[in-house]
Amino acid sequence: QVQLVESGGGVVAPGGSLTLSCATSGFSFAMFPMSWYRETPGLERELVASIGGFAGDIKNYADSVKGRFNIYRDHRKDTLYLQMNSLKPEDTAAYYCHLQLGGGYWGQGTQVTVST
Repeated sequence: QVQLVESGGGVVAPGGSLTLSCATSGFSFAMFPMSWYRETPGLERELVASIGGFAGDIKNYADSVKGRFNIYRDHRKDTLYLQMNSLKPEDTAAYYCHLQLGGGYWGQGTQVTVST
């Protein structure tokens, strides 16, 4: 049974940093590309970053986060990460990790709020 469990969200001041984690189980984590999405009420879920399987050396980012966010994976822990630096109020959203396998799998999300 595939499980994705996000953690690491919270409230942070503009300019601050957070690192989100997505602990996975139930599939061969190292083999599959993974992604982070975010969702703000009233807007469509947005692709933030994606990373290829295996070495994870293929990474793609939304223009809005390039140079500030870093996606990476730890195959020893079967965990996906999103390091977020120089956070802005517009980064406020619920963040979800995603596995494109079959019909796709989502975690429950973790809330990030960037505010003074």
